[in-house]
Amino acid sequence: MSVNLLRKDILNQFNITSFREGQEEIINDVMHGKDVLGILPTGSGKSLCYQLPATIMEGVTIVVSPLISLMQDQVKQLKSTGFKSVIALNSFLDPNEKKRVFQQLNDYKLIYISPELLQQAQTIHYFKTIKISLFVIDEAHCISQWGHEFRPDYLRLGTVLANMNNPKVLALSATATREVQEDIIYSLNRPNIMKHVYPMDRENIAFTIEKVNKDSEKQEFIVNLLKKNRVPTLIYFSSKRKTEEIAAFLSENIPSHRIAFYHGGMDQLDRITIQQQFMNDQIDVICCTSAFGMGINKHNIRLVLHYHFPLQIESYIQEVGRAGRDGESSVSLLFYAPGDELIPNSIIENELPAVEKLDTIFMNLYQLFRKSSTFLSNKHLQEELQLNESEWRFLHYQMEIHGIIKGNIIVYQKEKWKNALSDISALIETRKSLKERKLKEIIDWIHEEECLRKHLYKSFQDSYKTPMYGCCTNCGFTINDWNAKQTEVNHTAHTWKHKLQNLLLFGDQDA
Repeated sequence: MSVNLLRKDILNQFNITSFREGQEEIINDVMHGKDVLGILPTGSGKSLCYQLPATIMEGVTIVVSPLISLMQDQVKQLKSTGFKSVIALNSFLDPNEKKRVFQQLNDYKLIYISPELLQQAQTIHYFKTIKISLFVIDEAHCISQWGHEFRPDYLRLGTVLANMNNPKVLALSATATREVQEDIIYSLNRPNIMKHVYPMDRENIAFTIEKVNKDSEKQEFIVNLLKKNRVPTLIYFSSKRKTEEIAAFLSENIPSHRIAFYHGGMDQLDRITIQQQFMNDQIDVICCTSAFGMGINKHNIRLVLHYHFPLQIESYIQEVGRAGRDGESSVSLLFYAPGDELIPNSIIENELPAVEKLDTIFMNLYQLFRKSSTFLSNKHLQEELQLNESEWRFLHYQMEIHGIIKGNIIVYQKEKWKNALSDISALIETRKSLKERKLKEIIDWIHEEECLRKHLYKSFQDSYKTPMYGCCTNCGFTINDWNAKQTEVNHTAHTWKHKLQNLLLFGDQDA
């Protein structure tokens, strides 16, 4: 298909005047019916690479997205541009509404869907009845067992594609090493996929590392920094409890700022509400875990702080990349205190079941088989085997591919179980070793004496762009001299509580 992508009507619909690096090349290959793997830096407009073709191509474009809040944002943005034939299929949809959508799939040009919903036989059945012009996998690094956001439901997408008559694929990510790229290609069974890999460094972000002796020094530094700079800010933590503690501490010490916390243990509706308030400039600072941010497209985030450093460089680059998407001067500040390594080491230890416990786990599974080989729910199996969610997600997938569990029915075959135990033990050792190596990489980077920017990106690209506003701590940049564009606050605006109070004549008003 030959299409002039610079047509005025196309550019107007998406409110753009030209393409960013990589967009036009990827879109052209998609329009010519090629499978494409696109690795573009965060904030570079990856969504345009499938949204634009979806408006032009015949048939339906399906987008697998890992977060409900991300889907909702994308749908909202598209509808605001006049693109109405878009829907998000997720757990928020009422069952009757979901049934109606499935029966009218041809009415849509773009369908966002969660990877979990794609595993259901009914979903595949309905999708096989329509013409799928493009199958998009957003945040494609989630496919890779070696990626920093590995999700087994993503790894099953190769099977999903085969069941849907193998439509053309566009896989997109911002942070994928060469190893992860090859894992994505292998998992999707697309050996001839066209690769478009672009440098991921962002020249408008300066990198700073602040070494302190204890947590109280981190907190004092943040208070002073935020008092000086009222800007949209993300503060990342590795602890859910700490997000709440520090959010309360900052609210008390910086009453002028609107501060909230966000983590995976919160109610889904609460998380979406917090995210929308931040997107609409109703919150200044979010204290969050890594659960916040994937796919967030807020252009004016100025500060990304890491109270705790993440487990690996890829996670750090992904989180830092949420800053300065408008091209304005922005800063990443990472804190380090002696002993900070304890948290990531603990996370690595608890992410997968311990090898020495596998014999007991398999024995307990066998006892469940002896009691009943009928259907057992995921939750029941997880509880009976005494595994946390991360351990069970990993183990469940491995048991599936080894034929030990089929549709949540336990299948016993002595030799198969013996081989599975050996294979899973080896995989846990390999994965844990990789995680430990990745952790060492980021710790070494924190203590790097040469240019931080150069060493941050060396595993991904051969060079880096010239910094626009400042490079890094080791190259002379200091956050004390940073002049950020401040958030303007309308002091006359009232919160909904104030408006409701006035409306209902509450307070000290005369009767």
